[in-house]
Amino acid sequence: MPSSPLWRDCRRSGGPPEPDDRHCGPLVPYRVIVTLGMVLVLAATAVVLLARTGQRVAAPEQGFGNRIASGAGGDERIGPSRYPWAGVGSFTVAGDHSPVHGEDGPVARYRVAVERGTGQDPAAFAAAVDGVLADPRSWIGTGQLRVQRIAEAESADFTVYLATPRTSEAMCAEGGLSTEGYTSCRLPGQVIINLARWLEAVPDYGAPLEVYRAYVINHEVGHEFGEGHEACPAPGDPAPVMQQQTYGLDGCLPNAWPILDGRRYAGELIG
Repeated sequence: MPSSPLWRDCRRSGGPPEPDDRHCGPLVPYRVIVTLGMVLVLAATAVVLLARTGQRVAAPEQGFGNRIASGAGGDERIGPSRYPWAGVGSFTVAGDHSPVHGEDGPVARYRVAVERGTGQDPAAFAAAVDGVLADPRSWIGTGQLRVQRIAEAESADFTVYLATPRTSEAMCAEGGLSTEGYTSCRLPGQVIINLARWLEAVPDYGAPLEVYRAYVINHEVGHEFGEGHEACPAPGDPAPVMQQQTYGLDGCLPNAWPILDGRRYAGELIG
C-alpha cells in the first residue's frame, strides 16, 4: 500500500486552488505535525548547545594555556588570579610626574596607561613601573640615559600600557607581531604589557612574581632603547634581561636587571 503524502494538493483538476476545499490540507492530524516540529526544534537546540560546549572545552588547546576557559570577550580566567580576557580597548593615563632618575645622559620621558575595566589601579601600576626604571640596576645604571614619567602625550617618548590579553594581542598585531594573547611586546613608542603575564608571570619561572614583573618591564623597555634579543651565556648563569625569558630560560637563572655587579650584563645577540 503506497504511503500517503503529508500534504494534499488543494488544486482541482484544471482549476485554481480552492482554500475552502475540505479535501485540501494535511492528511496527518495537526497534533502529529506539531509534535514532530517540537521534536525537530529540540534536536536542533541540543546540537547547538553541544557544539558550543565543545568549543569551550577545546579553547585551552588554542595556544593560550590551561587557565583559559574560552575565547569569548569579557570572560575571566581561572588561576592564581582572576582577570578579564578582553577589555574595552581604552586606557586611563596615570597622572602626575616622577622625578628625573639617573646621573647622566638624555632624559627618556614615558607615560603609563592602564586599560579600563581591568580592575587595576593606574597609580599603582605607574608606581611599579617607576620603581623598576628608577632602580640603579635598570637602564639608568649604564650612565647613558635618565628617565622620567610624565602624563602629557605630546611630550612623551613612549607609553607603557597594561592591557588585557585580547587587547594586547590586537595592539601588537598592528605592528606585525603575533603574541597569541600570551606575551607582551614593544612597538615604536609603545611598551605593551600583557595583563595575564603581569598578574601570573609564566609557569616554572622559578622566581617570585616581582622578579618577573621587573624583567618584563626592563625587557620591553630595553627594546624601546634599541636593545635586541640575547642568548643564555651558559647553564647556571643569570639570564640576560634581553633573553626571552617568558619562553624559557634555557638553563639560565631568572634575572630581571640589565646591570649586575655595577656593569652591563648581556649575552650573545640573536636574531
